[in-house]
Amino acid sequence: MIKIELDIVALSHSVTASHNYAVVLGEVDGKRRLPVVIGGFEAQAIAVAMEQMAPNRPLTHDLFKNTLESFNVDLKEVVINNLLDGVFYAKLVCVKDGEEYEIDSRTSDAIAMAVRFDCPIYTFEFIMDSAGVELEDSDDPSSMAKPKSKAPEGAAPRRASDYGSMTDEELTDALNEVLGKEDYEKAAKIRDEMLRRKPGDS
Repeated sequence: MIKIELDIVALSHSVTASHNYAVVLGEVDGKRRLPVVIGGFEAQAIAVAMEQMAPNRPLTHDLFKNTLESFNVDLKEVVINNLLDGVFYAKLVCVKDGEEYEIDSRTSDAIAMAVRFDCPIYTFEFIMDSAGVELEDSDDPSSMAKPKSKAPEGAAPRRASDYGSMTDEELTDALNEVLGKEDYEKAAKIRDEMLRRKPGDS
């Protein structure tokens, strides 16, 4: 399968859950975005590396990086290689003495390691088709597809528990609405509900 290279384009805090964040990965040669919901600790680990902060003592991901380097292991790339029941799967592709080794990883940890090793992040077309969202035709890369319909003024935001009772059309409209607001955490939950309804997914 052909790999699609991704860059980290945003790390946003969830407005609905204090401990949830979304890391948004952007297609290097395209307009699609891949939002991945992560925990607070993992968001901190990614942010620390992106901002090139130097903690007094090594964080867990720094420790793992130091360990790999001590044994002359290089992280060649990170691949988000599967999506099952709304959960992303990833692997670290490491190189030692010219031989490649693949290590299973949570996607958030893999991204945190990719930032530390300054290595590329890849995924596959079927994952972008299932979970990616596309930007509008605009010069502004942060401009997401605008909602097709708008909820009435003052309407309460949908809770995750409400998504199961919505029709497919309502889910699509809700997804477009939260993307327009750049609320990637809600978008990921709606996307997960849409994926659960797809027949024959594996």
